Amino acid sequence: MTRERLYLFDTTLRDGQQTPGIDFSVEDKIAIAKMLDEFGIDYVEGGYPGANPTDTAFFAEKRTRAAQFVAFGMTKRAGVSASNDPGLATLLQAKSDAVCYVAKSWDYHVRVALGCSNEENLDAIRASVEAARAAGKEAMVDCEHFFDGYKANPDYALACAKTAHDAGARWVVLCDTNGGTQPSEVREIVGKVIASGIPGENLGIHAHDDTGQAVANSLAAVEAGVRQVQGTLNGIGERCGNANLISIIPTLVLKPAFAERYETGITPEALSGISRLSRAFDELLNRAPEPQAPYVGQSAFATKAGIHASALIKEPATYEHVPPETVGNRRRVMVSDQGGKANFVSELKRRGIELPADTGRLDTLIAIVKEREAQGYAYEGADASFELLARRTLNAVPEFFRVNSFRCMVERRFDAIGNLKTVSEAIVKVEVDGEEKMSVAEGHGPVNALDIALRKDLGKFQQEIADLELADFKVRILNGGTEAITRVLIESRDSSGARWWTVGVSDNIIDASFQALMDSIVYKLMKNRDMAGLVAAE
Repeated sequence: MTRERLYLFDTTLRDGQQTPGIDFSVEDKIAIAKMLDEFGIDYVEGGYPGANPTDTAFFAEKRTRAAQFVAFGMTKRAGVSASNDPGLATLLQAKSDAVCYVAKSWDYHVRVALGCSNEENLDAIRASVEAARAAGKEAMVDCEHFFDGYKANPDYALACAKTAHDAGARWVVLCDTNGGTQPSEVREIVGKVIASGIPGENLGIHAHDDTGQAVANSLAAVEAGVRQVQGTLNGIGERCGNANLISIIPTLVLKPAFAERYETGITPEALSGISRLSRAFDELLNRAPEPQAPYVGQSAFATKAGIHASALIKEPATYEHVPPETVGNRRRVMVSDQGGKANFVSELKRRGIELPADTGRLDTLIAIVKEREAQGYAYEGADASFELLARRTLNAVPEFFRVNSFRCMVERRFDAIGNLKTVSEAIVKVEVDGEEKMSVAEGHGPVNALDIALRKDLGKFQQEIADLELADFKVRILNGGTEAITRVLIESRDSSGARWWTVGVSDNIIDASFQALMDSIVYKLMKNRDMAGLVAAE
């Protein structure tokens, strides 16, 4: 059976850049465009040349090899010919393969935002598409607010879409700009657009996620007949974000409802790298990956309950909707107070920890974990601390160094010029090979001071931890009152790109932090010796 071709259009570098807190440099855009191009995306929209110096510089060269490189911009202004519109000229001169125009398709916006007549807007669409084609570029039109426009005035919304198509636009993209349309509405409206005379092979969908349904709306549009799907990496975008291509692509490729009818430009080999693509993008944005992201999240194929783990080990399909390796992810059977022996056996094997012949030691480990989790520890979120606990219980962890004592002081005082300051200082006494070393450090708060002092002089191990950094620090109060039990989770990383979490629990936040800091350093030293770190290396 011949499958129909679906085209993937990425707008991370344009629509995604509108995400609060995200501001791509030219170098960032070049790196992301390369990632998308190599992955197999059909269209990479790079931004709006002429709108800002970054996008103008980015379009000074063609930035893709296989993908169509797309410049975005407005249709010509009303009252000005296409040949005399400076914005349109900049757009057409950009080093792109295609031009994507944004055009109003809701008469309310034509009146309020553009301040022109409905017919002038249609003329702008027609003339702009013709200008792009005359310049040798593939033309497409994003019909902004199409679904809201259709619901308000279907005749005019359709007139905008048909004008773009009749002028020669390769793609007419139906945009749910406000993100409030429901999947049933998308199916119905797309069907009416096709019935009006615009073939589905010339239609695209651009969905926003304001009701959490951008992925569902995109898939509904495909089922109704559109053949281009627009979205962003990890669903970034203004307000609540855009349709997430990282979720859409595996669904199109792996789910029979789509895979049996359609094909994309994504090969199985490329799809197996989609988790890496998602995480690499988050790393470029300097943010932690979403652990529960579909397909690619750290928890996407994780199970915690003992009965689930037992079934999963016997037959993975019992609790997995697709094999995790198809999207470059992995199965995780987690250890916690809800886990049974199967959870622990699976996790120890995965970490390369030899199971003891004496099952009593395994029972001891299970009992310790459950007792500690009752105290407030959370080992499903602290992989490194669990591994150290397991190795200490079942085998051995070398005593690289010993902390004989530590002290933290916080002093609030006026400085020499009368400004009120809070100063934190920590003193740590560490013993390495029988020699005691004392380190003193000031920091931004007692935990930071303690961290600096602890890592200031570890003797012969000092060079080994030079690339160790704290990436995140989370504190949770487990019960009320000033005497509350505190859980501290610390995420660490090193120059290899590995990341790991450690945990500490105490009624003293400094002590809880110290436990987590100690585990982080010991884990790093173990990892350096290939004695730990399978999870961190993945």
